[in-house]
Amino acid sequence: MLERSCGKQHTEVTFVIPADQPDGQVSVVGDFNDWQPGTHTFAARKDGTRAVAVKLPGEQQYEFRYLAAGDYWFDEDQADGHDGRNGILRT
Repeated sequence: MLERSCGKQHTEVTFVIPADQPDGQVSVVGDFNDWQPGTHTFAARKDGTRAVAVKLPGEQQYEFRYLAAGDYWFDEDQADGHDGRNGILRT
């Protein structure tokens, strides 16, 4: 799930996944962080989910995916679109 908070020049996007699916450490990776695992790592929330917030310049498009332990890649079903491999995020 994607949660957004729009400001004048930036949009804060919070990426949200279930607490236990998949197990282990998960990062959101994309062209906004040079596809570097560990830069934006999910953390547990009290509501039983995990989340990570990323502040991005507004009015742009980004590609992203999720990367879990064991080189397990997965997609966000609620992305703004998909290009056949990556999710699309528009701010």
